[in-house]
Amino acid sequence: MPKRKDYFAGMVIILSLIASIAGILSINFSNSYEFINLYGDKVAIYGSGIYQFDSYFKAPIFIGTDIATLFVTLPTFIYSYIKYRNGNDKLSKLSLISIYAVVLYGAASISFGVTYNSLFLVYVLLFVASLFGMFIHIRELEWDKEITLTGGLRAFLIISGLSTFIAWIPDIVQSLLAGRSLSLIEVYTTEITYVLDIGIISPLCFMTLYLLSKKDSLGTVLLMIILKIGIFVGIVMIPQVIMQYASGIDLPIPVLITKSIIFLLLGGFAFYFNERVKKEIVKES
Repeated sequence: MPKRKDYFAGMVIILSLIASIAGILSINFSNSYEFINLYGDKVAIYGSGIYQFDSYFKAPIFIGTDIATLFVTLPTFIYSYIKYRNGNDKLSKLSLISIYAVVLYGAASISFGVTYNSLFLVYVLLFVASLFGMFIHIRELEWDKEITLTGGLRAFLIISGLSTFIAWIPDIVQSLLAGRSLSLIEVYTTEITYVLDIGIISPLCFMTLYLLSKKDSLGTVLLMIILKIGIFVGIVMIPQVIMQYASGIDLPIPVLITKSIIFLLLGGFAFYFNERVKKEIVKES
């Protein structure tokens, strides 16, 4: 049976190109300026390109994400979609669903996290396309097999669930105890990464563990999503840190250890388990 065209995939490709290229073209660290935010803090504003109204701390992070999107996420999405179109195996369907989830995670981050700019509708449409594209393929997936829940995989899910919680919760608790906003709230109303990681990714790790232990096939779908997001979060940390150093931002060693290096390590383990799960799926097919 011929597969129907996935118009959401086309939207994801075009919109990701627009958003990432515009972000990369914003590299210019010479136009920053300072102002006082509503909390009375002095904040450095980036002042260049599409991120001109974002903070000087956050803009390099966004640009690093754009670099990873253009050179890693987008090519992987295109490759996964081509494999899905040309094949009829369940692994290609799972791979496409999981890379849709990666795009959705990134689209949510920029839609809710970047200061309003001229690409706002591009961000929203990318969020919509990745969300409903993922849902459609999950609905069409006929999956009735379970993945073997080894001790290593169990430990990985527990550590990942705890890490995405522990990495950010101290900042929140500290601000609550001090009776003020987050130290790096700057020009923003909230921290979207905290919402996604604490509110979605962390609980999803434990939900996946529960479903796999109950031999529920949905657990495999969620596992592939978690592993793929973990891989790409680890990858995106590299250009983000590079861009922050290039901008002259001083990153304390404790911050690098508790945030960057931890997510890099988790990304490496996610890659290992992703390959192992793929081999098991191919063997069972």
